[in-house]
Amino acid sequence: MKVFWSKEALQRLIEIEAFIAEDNEVKAVEFTDDLVDQSLMIEENPKIGRVVPEFMDNNIRELLIKGYRMVYGLGGGRINILTVFEGHRQIRKTEIFQDKE
Repeated sequence: MKVFWSKEALQRLIEIEAFIAEDNEVKAVEFTDDLVDQSLMIEENPKIGRVVPEFMDNNIRELLIKGYRMVYGLGGGRINILTVFEGHRQIRKTEIFQDKE
């Protein structure tokens, strides 16, 4: 399976990089590059992430990466990175199901 990034996830990635860049531009780029690299691990092992506790759906999983949650969905022969956000908060349904509501 191949990894695809949703518009939501790409927008969040840009926001994360901009936020970190306020303190350190080099670290911001390194961190977001690391997030993208981590997403590629999912191609080799789609079920590497845990099931997202808020949904308990075996096809909605997440990787926990340095205090951030990268949520992805499995289906249709592809892996969709749905969103990335700070790990201290819960995910809102609208963040990943915006097209279905």
